Amino acid sequence: MRDTGGNLRAHARYNPGMTGHALVVMLACSAAWAQSQSPDLAGDWEFTISRFDGAQRDYTRVKIEVQGDKLTATTTRQMKMEGAVRGSSLELKVFDRDGKSAGTLTGAISGGQLSGEGTLGDDKQQVKWIARREPKPPAGGARTLQFVPEKFHNYFSPLIPPALHIFPGDTVETKSVDAGGRDEKGVRRSPGGNPLTGPFYVEGVMPGDTLVVRINRLRLNRDSAESGDGIVPTALSPRYYKDLKSEKDFSSEWKLDRERGVATLAKPSERLKNFQVKLKPMLGCIGVAPPQESVFRSGYLGPWGGNMDYNQFGEGVTLYFPVFQPGALLFIGDGHAAQGDGELTGDALETSTEYSFTVDVVRGKSVPSPRAENAEYRMASGIAHSLTEALQQATTNLAQWLSDDYKLNANEVAIVLGTSIRYDVAEVVDPEIHVVAKIAKNVLGQFN
Repeated sequence: MRDTGGNLRAHARYNPGMTGHALVVMLACSAAWAQSQSPDLAGDWEFTISRFDGAQRDYTRVKIEVQGDKLTATTTRQMKMEGAVRGSSLELKVFDRDGKSAGTLTGAISGGQLSGEGTLGDDKQQVKWIARREPKPPAGGARTLQFVPEKFHNYFSPLIPPALHIFPGDTVETKSVDAGGRDEKGVRRSPGGNPLTGPFYVEGVMPGDTLVVRINRLRLNRDSAESGDGIVPTALSPRYYKDLKSEKDFSSEWKLDRERGVATLAKPSERLKNFQVKLKPMLGCIGVAPPQESVFRSGYLGPWGGNMDYNQFGEGVTLYFPVFQPGALLFIGDGHAAQGDGELTGDALETSTEYSFTVDVVRGKSVPSPRAENAEYRMASGIAHSLTEALQQATTNLAQWLSDDYKLNANEVAIVLGTSIRYDVAEVVDPEIHVVAKIAKNVLGQFN
């Protein structure tokens, strides 16, 4: 679906160089507290460090280990710290990975939560911090949860409260309205422009991780759809587009025969009365919350995913997203009964859907941009302002994936991709261009 509102706020580039110093410090703080009050401080903690009165926040996971009266803490930045307790207060010295002094933090414990303030860096920048213990999943293993959405959202945003908290391994069965906000009964439930179901907060997932989302089942739940009836100007030469003459009474309403698996125009013109399209349900919008406090319309797309409109994102696909916020905050919507490459008319066969998905996490490793795989292909997204930039990003994303997973060197990657890469132009009508570089799994099966 085309973005009709543009982005609300300029995209803030994500800076993974988080305040590692502060993180380490907090650990020290917890360490000192544990030594004097309680041995039960070992385990994983989620830290948030705020700068500039909360205008900038950095997040990390910290692992605390307690041995006798000694506490050690490890962060993803591998910082070091030393701490002491004086009465009910904490004073901590922070050291970078080279052993250089990086600041001082003070803190306290209250209600099972750690918090405090301090100074970090060469410029002694004032910071505030808070830490909570990473929650443990409920007993009994992975769950299957039914979620009936009552409210839908038209933005990818970290500011929207979670609709449901889930854990890695959990499966959610839910549904979405169509791009215009109508549900399976044709009732308008939300303003148009790709209303989104969610967000789903995945416990234990932190920035620097990769969120894994598998679409287990995807079904159409009504017998009608609507599409655009003209090619978008960005896909045509200006002169050709200027001379086009559209029929005023042309109808782009569709009937969906779910039993036969085909779509036909509800009010076809004479020449299209026998025209039919094979149904291939897909989800146009799948993504996580963007970095910092960035907010984007649901028609937008970027490194967080979003309105990617790729017709291979249907049942059986597994997607991988970089994480920018605690819990990732997963949004899903914009069901299509069928769509050609690029979503050429701006609106595919827009309809409502019901689906189930399972989430998981790859801890401590992030992807640069969305990736996906199905039974046949590995697929890497490139999302940028131009077709050239999007192709470059997609190629780089796939090359890095092969290099990381198969330990191929630069020459080996060149040989493999030079002979076997395929490209799909997934999206050309939204604010950004989406190109997918993919490689068949039977090619990759030749490597150990």
